Amino acid sequence: MIKGTVFITGATSGFGQACARQMAKQGCSLVICGRREDRLMTLADELRGSVAVHAVVLDVRDAQAVQQAVADLPLEFQAIQVLVNNAGLALAPEPAPQVSLTDWHTMIDTNVTGLVNVTHALLPCLIQFGSGASIINIASSASQTPYPGSHVYGATKAFVTQFSYNLRCDLQGTGVRVTDLSPGMALTEFSLVRTHGNADAADAVYANTVPLSADDVAEQIVYIANLPAHMNINRLEIVPVRQAWGPYNIHRDVSE
Repeated sequence: MIKGTVFITGATSGFGQACARQMAKQGCSLVICGRREDRLMTLADELRGSVAVHAVVLDVRDAQAVQQAVADLPLEFQAIQVLVNNAGLALAPEPAPQVSLTDWHTMIDTNVTGLVNVTHALLPCLIQFGSGASIINIASSASQTPYPGSHVYGATKAFVTQFSYNLRCDLQGTGVRVTDLSPGMALTEFSLVRTHGNADAADAVYANTVPLSADDVAEQIVYIANLPAHMNINRLEIVPVRQAWGPYNIHRDVSE
């Protein structure tokens, strides 16, 4: 059962926004974070009708800002029971040789450094909460299944997966649980961001299929957080029924 505060990064869209809304239905106090102030404050105003909400305009890549945000938490939000490390993004679906190094760095800085910054800052709070506390890291099916154009994105999510496993080892005995939640194809702003705002390219990703929704993933986050305190899900990968694995990619050229 969730009795403490839920801290959600990347709450201005997609999984994070859906998670905030579903956690509010559980009656949880919320700390919601995101870079886009207008969206964040709109969501906070919406949710304050039912639960206590503390909104923080935050770029998780800025370690000092993350530490300050945690230090400045109002007393009533300091009992952090659940951390949802959701902030992340994919860029550059083109083959690696065609990709800007800046896009690679942005993915690493957000998906890896940002997640580490927030986790490190909140570990003392979670450990103090103890039994029933949870860290839910949003990885991806790409963390274990490579595909063309995934390059650094898949690698960053593989980090999230391994960090989750190793963090769980180090937190043994504290009562704090750690889960790697790895969604597959989901209809959010993910592909729009990845294609730098190319709506046609983003729409093509989901054409003629049935992807997951943001609510599908948020429901799993709520489920994990509400598990009895003696239970831990190490990894949960969820994909659409229409998403599976492809055959081996074999290059064939008799001239070589």
